[in-house]
Amino acid sequence: MTQELSRRGFLQRTAVAGAGVMLIGGTEMLMTAPSASAAPREPGYGPLVADPAGRLALPAGFAYSIVTHAGVTRLESGEPTPRNHDGTGAFRRRGGGTVLVNNHEIRDPFGTHLPVPHLDGLTYDPGAAGGCTVVETNPDGTRRTEYVGIAGTATNCAGGQTPWDTWLTCEEIDALAGTGGFQKDHGYVFEVDPYDRGANRDPQPIKALGRFEHEAAALDPRRGDIYLTEDAAKPNGLLYRWAPPRGYRGRHGALRGLGPTDGVLGAMKAVDGAGEHVPDLSLATKVGTTYAIEWVPVPDRDGRGTATRKQFGDGDITRARKLEGAWWDADGAWIVSSFAREESPVQHDGQVWFYDPERATLTLRLLFGRNASPDVDGAFDGPDNVSISPYGGVILAEDGEGVQHLVGATESGVTFPVARNDFTDDTKNVEFTGPVYSPDRKVLFANIQEPGYMFAVTGPWRHQR
Repeated sequence: MTQELSRRGFLQRTAVAGAGVMLIGGTEMLMTAPSASAAPREPGYGPLVADPAGRLALPAGFAYSIVTHAGVTRLESGEPTPRNHDGTGAFRRRGGGTVLVNNHEIRDPFGTHLPVPHLDGLTYDPGAAGGCTVVETNPDGTRRTEYVGIAGTATNCAGGQTPWDTWLTCEEIDALAGTGGFQKDHGYVFEVDPYDRGANRDPQPIKALGRFEHEAAALDPRRGDIYLTEDAAKPNGLLYRWAPPRGYRGRHGALRGLGPTDGVLGAMKAVDGAGEHVPDLSLATKVGTTYAIEWVPVPDRDGRGTATRKQFGDGDITRARKLEGAWWDADGAWIVSSFAREESPVQHDGQVWFYDPERATLTLRLLFGRNASPDVDGAFDGPDNVSISPYGGVILAEDGEGVQHLVGATESGVTFPVARNDFTDDTKNVEFTGPVYSPDRKVLFANIQEPGYMFAVTGPWRHQR
């Protein structure tokens, strides 16, 4: 069942069923929208069909398989698959199939239930239980093997793929050695190679990218810039850009070779069309709103004495609640603010922005109104992880208050459900994470975070406008 992204449709649904989506395509999206008289093909893949097994509801003609299951499937080294699946990168497997790097968002110290195993040479901090596993699949998405990519990190949330086919895994935590059982500092970005196991030995943080509650990363392959989201509160987090130093060239080993203060880490400052500073992104209440962007250098990017987001006055930068997913498209970066309630000037249940580096502008492309009935299927709220769909538009993982979906958003500004969490046990209403297509576009991989499932979804995919 699709949802028209118009204000009139939103008001009608709110009056009838309490739905909470208020979306419409931005300027670029509207240019591709079909005319009202064209009777276009309905976007999406049709209504979701309840799963008799009580896992994933999918449209008719689609099917899923379980790739990994925390505590059930096993790693090459013999231990069970770790829990808390989150952000995922997908890479072409030599010989056919897909290699996936899967984050495990575990905040607890080592010794907790189902940690990422501490293998010799792959462990950063003996006191931390998070990390990444690497999963190899066949072309149809069925599992071949799974092994540890990096261990001893904390709260590995989302991340981003590099142009040289590695994965940046982001720690969504700001913790120093000696706190919470940790023996080393945390709040960094680490690089994981999905192909070369030896390259992951002796893991070291990329300190040039700052130490804060990292969520996701989007890399500009032409300029070398890296955009980094921060999921933090009191005060709300920031969007950062790391600009490389002169002579830097992105390639295997380049990030690891950076010094802790190389390049410039800047925080976003938005300015509206009247030249006025925008203190918080929640103030944008109309899709198509566009801000000019400046990048203000972070005084102390390691933030040991004062957290990076607290090093600025509110007049210096632009904040946002729950800055979550980030993904690089052909021409810019998609950035998600999952929701804005407390500590935000205006409340909403999700924003999706597009940053254009050529114009240095940020444009609101999707806006989720407050979902009055989150337990009622048919409304979306709380977008989190985002990735580009090879069939047009984006795929969003819902982390809302009630029913959880994978949501497609087309280029013309229409949302539609791709999957629904149909679990009836303690996994019910647990968030989706890490949606990403296989390089050959045949399989959509996605996770349910707790206890931790990775699914491979196949079916009659088609282009969505």
